[in-house]
Amino acid sequence: MPTTPATAANTSSNGTADAIMLELVDENGTTIGTAEKLAAHQAPGQLHRAFSVFLFDEQGRMLLQRRAPGKYHSPGVWSNTCCGHPYPGEAPFAAAARRTYEELGVSPSLLAEAGTVRYNHPDPASGLVEQEFNHLFVGMAQNRLRPDPEEVGETAFVSAGELAERHAAAPFSAWFMTVLDAARPAIRELTGTAAGW
Repeated sequence: MPTTPATAANTSSNGTADAIMLELVDENGTTIGTAEKLAAHQAPGQLHRAFSVFLFDEQGRMLLQRRAPGKYHSPGVWSNTCCGHPYPGEAPFAAAARRTYEELGVSPSLLAEAGTVRYNHPDPASGLVEQEFNHLFVGMAQNRLRPDPEEVGETAFVSAGELAERHAAAPFSAWFMTVLDAARPAIRELTGTAAGW
């Protein structure tokens, strides 16, 4: 993993991870402090910075991941390509590229900003709450995936029609449709209208 001031500050000297800290923000996305990751997600939730990535192949199919069953939040459900939280002081774009590589073993190409969306999604199964100011990114996955099994249970490239069928039949993350709908204009710009997004 590339070392930046933000990633260096969030790794202990012996290489083990310390408590993961998130950036708390106000309704305009301005940083107002930090909080430990789990504490920020406990009800009623603290508004914090997050990111969501949507990657596509050359045919305009979206890369989905099913979250690993061992994850403490929304385990075993389908979601967008990658999502997570920047470290305090880390640019959302850098965090999105970093986590996509860490989770899926692929560096996104043509990664571009696709706006922001603010939401409040409780997860009934865990009791945790997603109070997020989410930075959206779209790009291409042009290399072979090497998913980390600790993070990712399964992957699938799907067309718009296949996604609709899968979404009707299988559980997805609480935030998935919110971030997808917010990213659609940028997705259409990337994939073209023929892809149906």
